[in-house]
This record gives sequence, structure tokens and C-alpha cells, in this order.
Amino acid sequence: MPSLDDFTSSLKEIWDSKILTNNGCFHKKLEKELAIYLKVPYLCLFTNGTLPLITALQAMRITGEVITTPYSFVATTHSLWWNGIKPVFVDIDPETCNLDPNKIEAAITPKTTAIMPVHVYGKPCDIEKIQEIADKYGLKVIYDAAHAFGVEVNGESILKAGDMSTLSFHATKVFNTLEGGALIVRDEQTKKRIDYLKNFGFASETEVVAPGINSKMDEVRAAFGLLNLKIVDEAISARKKIATKYREILKGVPGITFFEDMPDVRHNYSYFPIFIDEEVYGMTRDELYFKMKEQNIWGRRYFYPLISTFSTYRGLESAKPENLPIATRMANSVICLPIHHALTEEDAEGIITLITKK
Repeated sequence: MPSLDDFTSSLKEIWDSKILTNNGCFHKKLEKELAIYLKVPYLCLFTNGTLPLITALQAMRITGEVITTPYSFVATTHSLWWNGIKPVFVDIDPETCNLDPNKIEAAITPKTTAIMPVHVYGKPCDIEKIQEIADKYGLKVIYDAAHAFGVEVNGESILKAGDMSTLSFHATKVFNTLEGGALIVRDEQTKKRIDYLKNFGFASETEVVAPGINSKMDEVRAAFGLLNLKIVDEAISARKKIATKYREILKGVPGITFFEDMPDVRHNYSYFPIFIDEEVYGMTRDELYFKMKEQNIWGRRYFYPLISTFSTYRGLESAKPENLPIATRMANSVICLPIHHALTEEDAEGIITLITKK
């Protein structure tokens, strides 16, 4: 959270202007500054992180079937369902928890129109392989990049991959606007279309050009975001220190594995997942999870359960557990440890002491 004094000053400006929403000065400034920070051509702000997914599918007129991952937050697949699109689940790569590109082609049918991968925990997908498959079959690619704020590969923003990418600015994210999100697009014409769609389809005071919805970000949250953008690098640096401390102490603990940083990637350290091998560790993931809660350590089984197990989706052929063995194993063994910019190294040591002293 930014300084309360700074936020109060921004609120005074909003009160004086009497402009609370509808593309005010804070909204315009945040769109511009985020595009610069994220090194992307065009960015459209939204009121949350789910509506950009729904709107991207609408804007690209995606229909039929879309290949996606069961290992994500439910918003990924819900966005398909709300557009009348059938999700087709494909298993994940155990090295990244991202959609396994080697299993995508087997899931493509004549009804497939797009691929919706997720940069899980902010770790970049294999964007080159995915794009090769998409080009081969004439498919669109929309990335759920909710976790990938500021992530770069060889100095290039991961958000420029595919046809569109979406972000979440929920309060739990590295960069937040309380609630919010964004859609990254390649050209000005597409941005204009998205801006119509997120404002009921209005092109002017009297002209409606598309069946849009109301998903605009208001001035209060935009002001909050502008202040947070000033301190996000400091927050990422603090998170990196915690991740480094976790790795130092957990390295060599039998039955616990975790991800290392990927080469040539600028990470944002949005999450620190560990995976429990209960036979080696001597305790199940859930036993450890509840033991942590008893000590007021709030980890998260993220992502558990798999989206494919929920009642809306479990009847799909692609949702059967036998089709998703790796995703099932990872979901049943994961705990994301607490990580945020206010967590101290002493806090991290205390958390790991509890984990290592079974």
C-alpha cells in the first residue's frame, strides 16, 4: 500500500476535479505510465483481472474450443465459459507448472480456435513453441499473465507474446490497484475497440458500436495504482530477498522441492511455491499446511483443487484425472509460502524453521 498521506493528496485532487470515473486524468496517466514501465505498445485498464480475459475473447471473436490449463485460478476457465466456449484441458510441464506445449497438438480439433496459456507464478511459458503451434493451425493465443507483471525474457516484456495478454491488479498481486486489471494489445485500432467494449460499446455520446459491458477502472483506483507504481521496484527487490532466503535454507531439505530462477528472465517473485513429497518428507502437504495455520503462518495451496475438478468442468472428457496426471500431482503437493515486501528475513527464517522441524 502506498503512503496514506500521498493517497490522501490524490483523493483531494479527485474531489476537486469532481471526476470520479469515465477516463479521467488519473486513468489516462496510469495507462500511459504502465505501458512505459511494462515496455508494451498499448494497455487498456479494467476494473478487475477477469474482465480483460472475457473482453479479449469477445474482441477476437473466439468461439468453439480453446485449449487451456487446469492449473490456474478459476477466472481463466470461467472467462471461456462466460463466452460460451468449451475449455479443453491439457496437462502441464512439471518444471514450470505451465501448459506443456508438447501436449497441445494432440488436443486440437476442427473446433479449436485459440490457446489460452497461463504464466503460472509469473514463470514465462514456452512462448516460441506455443506460437509455432498456433501459426501451424491458424489459432489465436491469449495469455493469462495475471502473475507476470514486469516479467521479461532477454529484456523483452513477456506481455508482448501472443495476440493479447491480460494482467490482474488484485490486492494480492505484486502491483495492485486494490482491484483492477489490464489488457495488453499490439496496435492502436485494437485498443480503440477494447475501449469501446469496456464502456458499453459507446463510440460517442449517441453511438453504440458493439455490445460492450461496463468494466472501466475508476479514478480512485487509478490514483492508488500510480502511487504503487512508484514503489513496485522496491517491492520486487524485497520479495527477491525473501525468495533467496527461502532457497538458501530449504536447499537440501528431503522431500521439498521448489523452482529456481530461470536464466535470462527478470522475475517479479510474485509467489514462492514449494512441493511436498510426503513419502520422503514424512508428512502430507495438508498436514504441513494446517500445521502452519496453527502457528498463524498463512500459506496457500495454490492451485488446489484443479479447475478441472469443479462441478462446472469435471464432466468434460479433457477434465478426467487420468488425462492430467502431472497437474494432479502438482496440485496435491503445492504450498505457496508467504512472500511480500513487508516480510522480513527473520520472518522467513521462522517460517522455514517450522517447516524443517517436523
